[in-house]
Amino acid sequence: MKKAVALRFLPTADNAPRLVAKGEGTLAERILQIAERKDVQIIEDKSLAESLSRLGLGVEIPDNLYKAVSVVFRYLWEQEKKGKSE
Repeated sequence: MKKAVALRFLPTADNAPRLVAKGEGTLAERILQIAERKDVQIIEDKSLAESLSRLGLGVEIPDNLYKAVSVVFRYLWEQEKKGKSE
């Protein structure tokens, strides 16, 4: 079954990224549709989604997931930087 999670990180408000949405099946599809409509880049990582889906909504990610999430955020930052330079 498909899973989807959404993270938010506001440097002025958060110490770490927070889980702001999660779901399976139809709800996962809805999360992805909203992300696409709002031009949010989607990264597919099943094992990370599985780990994050175990967290409660609004919870900052735990220390053991920092490295995996930082790889995703770095990739997104690099893609955004590329887009601005083109």
